[in-house]
Amino acid sequence: MSRAQISALVFGVGGFGALVAATASNEWKVTTRASSVITATWVYQGLWMNCAGNALGSFHCRPHFTIFKVEGYIQACRGLMIAAVSLGFFGSIFALIGMKCTKVGGSDKAKAKIACLAGIVFILSGLCSMTGCSLYANKITTEFFDPLFVEQKYELGAALFIGWAGASLCIIGGVIFCFSISDNNKAPRMGYTYNGATSVMSSRTKYHSREGDFKTSNPSKQFDKNAYV
Repeated sequence: MSRAQISALVFGVGGFGALVAATASNEWKVTTRASSVITATWVYQGLWMNCAGNALGSFHCRPHFTIFKVEGYIQACRGLMIAAVSLGFFGSIFALIGMKCTKVGGSDKAKAKIACLAGIVFILSGLCSMTGCSLYANKITTEFFDPLFVEQKYELGAALFIGWAGASLCIIGGVIFCFSISDNNKAPRMGYTYNGATSVMSSRTKYHSREGDFKTSNPSKQFDKNAYV
């Protein structure tokens, strides 16, 4: 099993886990209202729920009750992140099948093709996540620096950074998987030659030649005394 495939699998599966965590997180954008430490209030918003908490320890979340009242960019980010998680899941399965250490997948050439397919799927997963997180972050920064925007302004949440990190890991793992297909082409082919019949014939030839030399070197032993009578 090549080290390149092991590292690619670690990057891909790690990135897939980060994408799942980012999609399920409620900290896509955060804000703080604090006149003092005791009365501080935190507001978190994610793709699925809005949450609020205070310094006293109370925390409450309210899900988005309907899809049609959710803003368009949130729906787009939902679709992109769901696509990223789905692609990452199938990419992990293809990566396990394409590993040289597994017994499924067929020959080495077929496994190389499956590993390359896993790399492409991981790259697509990373691109979907990168696009979704960047779209959400662009909306936050646009509202934050807009002087005409009078509603509550938010900042970038931890889920965005987790999503960016997971997307980077998936892309790196996918690229390594795609380039690991060249390892099979560089593997040396072992050639075997059958010399069994040649060795037997050569040994027989040597035996007969030695026997002939022995007879010619001792001609007196071939005739006894009666031959001259």
